[in-house]
Amino acid sequence: MTVESFTEIIGADFYTGVPDSQLKALCNYLMDTYGIDEHHHLIGANEGNCVALAAGYHLATGRVPVVYMQNSGEGNIVNPVASLLHEKVYGIPMIFVVGWRGEPGVHDEPQHIYQGEITLKLLEDMGIRFFVIEKDTTQDELKDVVRDFKALLLAGKDVAFVVRKGALSYAGKKEYRNDNIMKREEIIRHIVSVTGDDPVICTTGKASRELFEIREETEGSRHQYDFLTVGSMGHSSSIALGIAINKPDKKIWCIDGDGAALMHMGAMAVIGSVKPANFVHVIINNESHETVGGMPTVAGSVDFVAMAKACGYPHAVRVDSAAALEDALAAAKARQALCMIEVKAAIGARQDLGRPTTTALENKRCFMDYLNRE
Repeated sequence: MTVESFTEIIGADFYTGVPDSQLKALCNYLMDTYGIDEHHHLIGANEGNCVALAAGYHLATGRVPVVYMQNSGEGNIVNPVASLLHEKVYGIPMIFVVGWRGEPGVHDEPQHIYQGEITLKLLEDMGIRFFVIEKDTTQDELKDVVRDFKALLLAGKDVAFVVRKGALSYAGKKEYRNDNIMKREEIIRHIVSVTGDDPVICTTGKASRELFEIREETEGSRHQYDFLTVGSMGHSSSIALGIAINKPDKKIWCIDGDGAALMHMGAMAVIGSVKPANFVHVIINNESHETVGGMPTVAGSVDFVAMAKACGYPHAVRVDSAAALEDALAAAKARQALCMIEVKAAIGARQDLGRPTTTALENKRCFMDYLNRE
């Protein structure tokens, strides 16, 4: 089904969400049609944030909003769905569009497997009626479902469309760019050249994939230094904090992304309050959700350096060149104090970028063995 038909049939005029590769057709269509427009389309920091924003839209207009997400975002919406939207509370109607990663029987990455298994059950547990959109779903079938859903929405209930891989199509081509120079892989190479045998905790998406391949090129393929946070977007810095507190004799590095840092921004406040002297927090900021298609984050207008300082980081700096990055990394390596380095990055990755060839469990065991080696 074309995304044009899908959006016309559901009939909403306000969308907010967190981009997903499974919903790339919808995301690109919204960017082409509305761009970022506070009256029609906003990309949120996390899915719970989007639900609250959409609830405000409904309270102000009386109309039904749409919140889109990858199924991993279901965890972020449980609280506002149960304690804000639910008919036993405020009865705020909402349409969810959920990309079904890790669908049973469809090959996917390890972080999506269990989430895929429980995707429909989570919706059931939240009392959200759903319809699964497949490649062969017809417009008439969708119209019938929307007709049934309207009665539920009028009663203050929520509904969802779960989108299977390739079920929505869009003929438009959308390219995302910024004016930054350094590619993320180049930045990670610079980081690895400085960290040596220090433990590195890396955020989800292409950053972890690039770090893995860089280590593969190193003699001995020394992956024991790295914990690859292949899922759990936004939590790498908190994982790194937990390690830094308990391994004060080791320099702990966190490679973060702008979308991840924004998703759970409160983590920076906690890190800044603890001030571990052995922690270096590197935020690679390409102002986009690149791993899932390149749609923008709001990081182009966010001052991470000022934010880190306000949260209590003693040292924070922004760099946009290789030379400045090398200087900042060397200073952080030598300094016995919490540091944050924001690195401005271009959008883009190699077409032949692979994925980790070790399992998540193998990564954990190898990392823990190294971390706890006397």
